[in-house]
Amino acid sequence: MNETKLEQLKGIIAGVNLDNGDDFDYSMEELKNLADACGIDVRGEMTQNLPRIHSALYMGTGKVEELKSLVEYEEADVVIFDGELSPSQIRNLEKELECEVIDRTMLILDIFGRRAKTKEAQLQVEMARLQYMLPRLVGTYIALGRQGGGSGFKNRGAGETKLELDRRKIETKISYLRKELAKISEQRTVQRKQRKKNNMPVAALVGYTNAGKSTVMNAMLQTYEGGGSEVFEKDMLFATLDTSVRSITLPDKKEFLLADTVGFVNKLPHHLVKAFRSTLEEAAEADLLVHVIDVSSPQHWTMIDITDKTLEDIGAKDMPVIYAYNKADLAGIDYPGASGNSVYLSAKERAGILELTDVMKSHLFKEYVRCELLIPYDEGDIVSHFNEQAAIIGTSYEEDGTKLTVECHRADYEKYKRYVVK
Repeated sequence: MNETKLEQLKGIIAGVNLDNGDDFDYSMEELKNLADACGIDVRGEMTQNLPRIHSALYMGTGKVEELKSLVEYEEADVVIFDGELSPSQIRNLEKELECEVIDRTMLILDIFGRRAKTKEAQLQVEMARLQYMLPRLVGTYIALGRQGGGSGFKNRGAGETKLELDRRKIETKISYLRKELAKISEQRTVQRKQRKKNNMPVAALVGYTNAGKSTVMNAMLQTYEGGGSEVFEKDMLFATLDTSVRSITLPDKKEFLLADTVGFVNKLPHHLVKAFRSTLEEAAEADLLVHVIDVSSPQHWTMIDITDKTLEDIGAKDMPVIYAYNKADLAGIDYPGASGNSVYLSAKERAGILELTDVMKSHLFKEYVRCELLIPYDEGDIVSHFNEQAAIIGTSYEEDGTKLTVECHRADYEKYKRYVVK
């Protein structure tokens, strides 16, 4: 579906409630927001409570008839289902409804396809899309699903069916994309090793889409001395798909890297999680996770749960986490403030960034030690090193050399231990 076509599409959203929980209502509301993000004008909604999914039509036959009437009344172009549809369900529904039928996964893949800017994100989305399409080729070419006859011999002539050719093309393309992504993943691994060698701690911003991760990143870059440009931020689902890593230098000379990762969403297609694994490894390999939460959303506890489950999927389950309750200004909560590993802030108003930084420092710089060193006057280069790499708390000039009271990384402490006097 191309951009111009999508802008004109009228849609109906449909879903089946299996557990009669509040999460279903939220999931349907989110589906509408995803459709809006795709430029689809949602004209109606059809839901049904069922103990199990209908194997042929996803919904019951009577409900599909109601849905068809709604499609005709609203002159809808597309019906979007909240669950993942099988190839036969899509085929059956399109036949019954006489319009295009897509599911939540196809919608998310379409959004990701539009928002991907870097080569890596584009490759990841394309691979997820092809992996999703592959089993759904069955039945797409019913009219073409036979081999050409000729000369009285069976199965001779045109050779492979179009279906087999398309399947082979897709498998070849997936293999190519996998190799390209492996190269990029290797580059990321090299970069991470280099950071570890430089003793540079890493914090990764994680959370639900549109929770404000990019706004937190930009607030940090504006508040402190940051290396690199600001990242794109907008009040929309999946505004940024690309992992951005920026260095942050604090007033006390401490430095760390801050990574902004792709946002999560309910029922995030597993093909996308797999395709974005190398990007999400930035979170799994970080020293600290900053879980950004839109506390103004009535469903923020559901969002927290979904993010935790996705983090578990990528191997980032047992990592130290700070909970940054963002958009506190919209939630009517007192801010800025911090309690334990929870911080209440408004990144848009740049309020609470200092409190967030203090909590982050307590995790990221546990390896820093405070000490006094007496450095001989002929070792001026060591004094210069500490001035550049450590927080100088006090300096005095003694008879035997320069006395420094510093807060420095344990590696520097061990290296210059012979000069430590206290």
